[in-house]
Amino acid sequence: MAVQSSGKSGLVVESIADQLYRILCDRIVTGAFAPGARLDPGAIAAEFGVSRTPVRDALARLEHDQLIETRPRSGTFVARPGVRDVHEVCQLRKGIEWVATGLAASLMPADRIADLRAEAVEALRAVEKGDFEPFFASDFRIHREIVAATGNDRLVRARGSVEPFVAWLRILGATGPHRARGSTERHLQILDAMAARDVAAAQEAAAVHLDEVEEWTVADMDSNAIST
Repeated sequence: MAVQSSGKSGLVVESIADQLYRILCDRIVTGAFAPGARLDPGAIAAEFGVSRTPVRDALARLEHDQLIETRPRSGTFVARPGVRDVHEVCQLRKGIEWVATGLAASLMPADRIADLRAEAVEALRAVEKGDFEPFFASDFRIHREIVAATGNDRLVRARGSVEPFVAWLRILGATGPHRARGSTERHLQILDAMAARDVAAAQEAAAVHLDEVEEWTVADMDSNAIST
């Protein structure tokens, strides 16, 4: 596996362990590695032509993110998300995004708020035609850009730490497209309050939205029987 560099400078921008982490994380959150699947470090090292050291480093990061688990005398396995995981991730999101929404309501440029709103409306029209991918893309961008607008690198990193888990649940069917309309309505409330520079209203809409997401996700997990 080649180490990526920044071009002529030759500076390393991503280590082998980082690349492995990104690839393996993508395989988990897209469902290529199913919940409960066993991961063989030796096979991974052989596939990418690397030593076991960066593989161990990548797996350690995945375990830290709670995407995999190591069982004594059994091996390493893709985790099975449960209701407790959903509650914990949603609590973290509420703390991060409530603060971020308040800051973004003052800091995000009006034209960017308008762009996100227009994208959300178009995505809902696509949902009504049976195409849910624009909604998922819009949902991801709205939450990501609200946090990014704060200019707070620690908030951005904290939000980024839960993004793989959120995407994973979506692939597993625990955040189904049936809730697209409800989520879009909340997104529009948040964006409209931000456009009006109404910090309190934006934060209230964000809090209600994330409470609903938690409730819907737990209900979907029960109906899809994906939790342990």
